[in-house]
Amino acid sequence: MYTIRRPTADDAPAIFELVSARNTEVIGEPDTTLADIVDDLNEPGFHPARDGWNAYAPDGRLDGHAWVYRNGDSDLVDVDVIVRPGVQDLADELWRLVLDRAAELGAACGHESVTLHSGVYRADREKQETLGRFGFEPGTCFHRMRIDHDGPVEAPEVPGGVTLHTGESEEVRRQAHQVHQVAFAEHFGFVAVPYEEWYQRRQAMSATDWAQLTLARVNGDPAAVVVGNDQFVADEQCGYVATLAVLPEYRGRGLGRFLLRHAFAADAARGRKGTLLHVDSNNTTPALDLYESAGMRPVLIVDVWRRRL
Repeated sequence: MYTIRRPTADDAPAIFELVSARNTEVIGEPDTTLADIVDDLNEPGFHPARDGWNAYAPDGRLDGHAWVYRNGDSDLVDVDVIVRPGVQDLADELWRLVLDRAAELGAACGHESVTLHSGVYRADREKQETLGRFGFEPGTCFHRMRIDHDGPVEAPEVPGGVTLHTGESEEVRRQAHQVHQVAFAEHFGFVAVPYEEWYQRRQAMSATDWAQLTLARVNGDPAAVVVGNDQFVADEQCGYVATLAVLPEYRGRGLGRFLLRHAFAADAARGRKGTLLHVDSNNTTPALDLYESAGMRPVLIVDVWRRRL
């Protein structure tokens, strides 16, 4: 018999141990850090006392963790259930709690239905079977790409008419936000958010370093942005490109490739062993081809399963 309680900040180490155990069972490594878990619990808009659950075995060991996250006032709700290897029977109980709460969140925003998204490693067949039983279907997949840096990487020449600006100023951040919102408007699972919410979520992340945001202006007008952070420094000793976006009217000029190579050179200069990023295989732009042609290789696949509830 499991005891269900709401998670608190003090539970971060136990959740980290649980998630690491599950990931190691599935892909052979933890693929997370304690800081990642702390960030998740402190995510603006996430309320652990209402939207999270921990399941404890009789001996007090944490064997299950689940959460629901509503994306603003949209009808998109991110959900997940993590259970310790060997105790899969617990997953069904947690999934029922998750689905009920997701429906409540949708109703509270006036939506007659909600779309649920849940990420799962391609290698986790057990979790895929559980998602299928609860009415989820594959929606898209994200490839984790990597390039290794063996010493310094030469920075690319800045194209004519292009100037670069880092994210320490609010003006640059606001323009970067606008570029991202427009460039990603047609992408899978995209939800438009106002600048204040976009900034607050990133400011709350321990991995955020605004110096790793680079906005490219063409003849003075915002055109493209690359946003790096420290998410994979502690465990992979790699930089991470969280966002690479080019406005539609500036595509086809090589700005995406330029900013990608700019990020590679910056990560190598910081002494990082490589650079990682995630790309949607169904991206509306040929992003996967760009990354592969720049020397990146796929190292992991994460599928996003979805259900209309």
